[in-house]
Parts: sequence; C-alpha cells; structure tokens
Amino acid sequence: MSNILWKSLVVSPAVLGATLLVSATAIAAPNKTTVVSPAAQPGVTEVAQQPEILAQTTIDQVNRYSNEGTQNNSQSQVTSVSQFSDVQPTDWAFQALQSLVERYGCIAGYPNATYRGNRALTRYEFAAGLNACLDRVNELIATATADLVTKQDLATLQRLQEEFSAELATLRGRVDSLEARTAELEANQFSTTTKLVGEAIFAVSDAFGGNTGDANNTVFQNRVRLDLQTSFTGRDVLHTRLAAGNAQAFSLRDNAGNPLNVLNSVDAEGTQTFQVGAGNGGNSVNIDRLTYEAPIGPAQVYLAASGGRHSHYAAVNNPYFFDQTDGGNGALSTFASESPIYRIGGGAGIALNLPLGQGGGILGNSSITAGYLASQANDPGINNLSSGLTNGNYAALGQLNFSVGDRLALAATYVHGYNAGAGSLFNSGSTSNPEIVAVGTGQANTLLGAGSSNSYGVSAAFRPSDKLSVSGFVSYHDVTGFGADDDYEAWSYGAGVALADFGKQGNVLGFFAGAQPYSFNRTGLPAGVVGNDIPYQFEGFYKYRVSDNISVTPGVIWLTSPGQNSENDDAIIGTLRTTFTF
Repeated sequence: MSNILWKSLVVSPAVLGATLLVSATAIAAPNKTTVVSPAAQPGVTEVAQQPEILAQTTIDQVNRYSNEGTQNNSQSQVTSVSQFSDVQPTDWAFQALQSLVERYGCIAGYPNATYRGNRALTRYEFAAGLNACLDRVNELIATATADLVTKQDLATLQRLQEEFSAELATLRGRVDSLEARTAELEANQFSTTTKLVGEAIFAVSDAFGGNTGDANNTVFQNRVRLDLQTSFTGRDVLHTRLAAGNAQAFSLRDNAGNPLNVLNSVDAEGTQTFQVGAGNGGNSVNIDRLTYEAPIGPAQVYLAASGGRHSHYAAVNNPYFFDQTDGGNGALSTFASESPIYRIGGGAGIALNLPLGQGGGILGNSSITAGYLASQANDPGINNLSSGLTNGNYAALGQLNFSVGDRLALAATYVHGYNAGAGSLFNSGSTSNPEIVAVGTGQANTLLGAGSSNSYGVSAAFRPSDKLSVSGFVSYHDVTGFGADDDYEAWSYGAGVALADFGKQGNVLGFFAGAQPYSFNRTGLPAGVVGNDIPYQFEGFYKYRVSDNISVTPGVIWLTSPGQNSENDDAIIGTLRTTFTF
C-alpha cells in the first residue's frame, strides 16, 4: 500500500494527499449500493459495483486535487484538524525524511530515487512518506541486510515515528479498514466474472390519421431486458438475457377501416423497437437471447443457442440509429434501426468474423463475416418439415466489410434463406410469434408456402466530423416459391442523418427516411393486401440524455401509402420514450 501511495506522490504531492483524503471519505461514508446475491438481481445494479464506484470517485477527486494544487496550492477537503499543520521544507522532519528517502530508495518512482519536493506537505502526506520508509527499513532488516541501516538513521526514524504517531496510526487504520471492506466485497459478490446489465423502457405512444387513428388509443407500454454478461477469460462474453413487456404495435387500417394484417400476411410498418421482444405482451418473462462470443486465433466466433440474430455479429453500419438489436437508445422504429436484410432468419447457429489484413494495403481494414442460423434447431422430429439444424428454416449470411480509417465503413451482404412452409420473410427466425416480424408490408413479408430466398444488400456509414454521421442501406430480395404463383421480388432502402451531442453531450438528433420492404404485382394474395405504391417512412427523434443512465426520446414516425396503397390515409405515430439503463 505504501508503494502505491508514494507512486502517487511521484506525480504530485497533492495527488497523494487527495488519495488519502478520498479513501478516508469513501470508508467513512455509508455505501448505498447493494451487493447482489445469487437470489436477487439485475442490471448494472451490477454484480459487484462498489469497487467501481469507489475507484471512479477517487479518480475524479484526485484529478481535482491535482489541478487545485498547481493553481493555488490549496486543498478544499479537510478530514482532520491536524491537516491544517504543514511540514515545511525547512523543518528538521522534512529534511530528515528527504535524507532517508535518498539513501534507502523509499520512493521508487523517481529516476534517481531521490525525493524532489519544495512544497510544504500536510502531516498526512508526510506520514505516508514516513510509513514508506519504515516499510523499506523493515524489509532490509528482514532480508539480513540490516547492516545497511545505521544506528543514527534508526534513531531518526524513531523520533519521526514518535512525532507523527497519530497520523501513522490513522493512516494504517484507514488502510486496514479499506482492505477489510474489499475482502468483504470479494467474498460476497455474486460472481467475479458476471455482471448484470439492464434496460427498462417506458413509452407513451399514439397513432393518428384517418382510420388508423380512429382504431387506436393512446397507450403506455413497457419492456424490460436483463442481460447477464459472463466472461471467463476477459475477452469472451456469454449473454443470458431475460425479457418481458406488454408492448404491441399499432393496428394500421386501410381506406375501408379494415386491418392491413389479414390471413398470414403480416404488415409490420411503423413497428417500434421496444415493441419487439416483449414476449406475448403480458409482461411474462422469457429468455430472448442465449449467445456466446469468443476469439479463436484471429477470428471472433459467435455461438447462438437461442434468440440469435444476424445483427448480433454482423456490422449493420447504422450508428446512432442502431442500438443493441432493438435497444432503447437508438431510432424509434425497427426500420430505421437496421437494414431489413438482417431480419431474415435467426435462432440457433454459429458465425465468425475474420480479418483479411493486418493493416496497410488494400485489405488492411477489411474483414469477412459468415453466419448460419436455424429457427427450429432444437426440434428433432423427422415428421416436421421445418425441424432440425439443417432440415428446417435457416438463413446463411455472408458479408464483406471495409473501412477507411474511422470515418467511412462499407459492407456488402448476401443472405440465403429457406422456409419449409408458409410464414414471413422478415421474421428474425420466429415461426410462431408475429411480434418478431418487425419490418415490411404484407406483400413483401408473406410466404404462401415453402420456398427459398436470395437477398443482396449494401450499407455505408460516413462520419465527416465527430458530431455528424450519415448512413444508409439498400436491399433486394428474390423469393422463389415451390408452389404456383409463389415467386416475387422485394425492395427496401433508407438513409439517415444523426447529429451527436446536439445541445448537450450525449444527446442525439436523428432523421431517417426510406421505403419499407415492398413488393409489386404479387398474385395469390387477398385483394385487400395488394397495392403498387411505395410505402415511404419518415422519422425524426431527439434523444435527450438526462443522466448517464436515463434518456428521454420524443419522436414522430410518418407512414405514407400504408399497405402499399396511396388510397389509404397516411399514419402518424407519436412517441415519448424513456429509457433507463442500469
């Protein structure tokens, strides 16, 4: 402990004093953070958060003390009356300690092992230095080099020890108390390798415009995610995420007042991120992600046992709009969050990212991503056409990533999907839960029967300055059905502009516009689903950072030609979203 204190003194004597003062304050103050036991949890009510809070407080206050010391040589926090009494460079004690330091190397930080200091020290700063020399002399005696210590120096040390006995006792008591508290934390923390990261979203939302507005009420919805993040090596992470909520998307209506969702045609226009992964809408808890990521050689490997998504491992190139696969700190809508190509398939499987260069050259900043996810990999039934890891629904992704410095990122993506039966194209691997279908019109989503799809996409993100980001994507989808009239094509594109730190550090002002996934001239669908107009979406939001853990995001989503039909009234969705991260 003495060495640590004196290494701080090397930088500035004021830093050492601040460290001691802050440590005393941290020890004396009651800690309000609860250590989480295996029986209670989540969030960044973190698994052992006390040391982190203590360390951060110490760093912040030490920096402040250091700056004050260089400006006016004053210290603003006093924990003992004795601190008003300074040890001047002309005092005998100061000169005696300086001589001992130079002879016995009590301070290891200086190049020539001498004590350089002409500023008066507080008695606690001086006691810390004296304690370091006492430890050094004891070490010499214990290693049979006592002959290096003269009787005169021992007498000097004894006199100094008597003079500063009160400060030495207080200092050692504080160190012992801190060590005892640290040992207690280590013994009672939930896990040395696991922390709990949480997110809770409260959202007030309403839909306006024509029949859609008449068919919906103002709602107050929520979604909570608790993610246990476990690391075994410091470079890997196991995600075990629980989710619950009551959020559900608004019902969009056509010009006759009928829902756009008919039969198995899922129209997911206007769906918001917090409305995905909310279970059955009844606040029931489910495991919505169980994945493991670890480096193997130069590659980063991703394993998904449940809830795997392509956007977990592939770069989506949509900064400020994308947030942790439909998190609560990015765009309001799922469409603005990421390209629809990443929502084709999901579930269980494996993926890897492999760098193609080691810096320099045309491939120096490029990498390749490949992944395979199956939606019903756990089902062994041979009579179920969509069961198993390789015999059921799956989606295989390949992506080439390229970046120019830290300003420009590009990606070219290919996804081959297979569906064993009727369902939705952009289903994120779900075959039964329509809430997972987050984007696209009914014409673009509906699969009438078994078939395969080949999807191609490009995405780019450009950051001309630290506070401005421009991103966009285009995707094309070619679906080949195995039955009559099952073939179709779908398109989607969008672009966004984000202004970081707008008005305040941590705030984000974002605008996004594009076309939801759409398909023209489809046959075999109900008459109410068919339309040949492009369904544009415009979105604006402003994320206001209240604190490090709370943000409030008001925003508007404007949908034109819902259901690909310009005769349908435009729909406008207004939302006030509050996100708590902990």
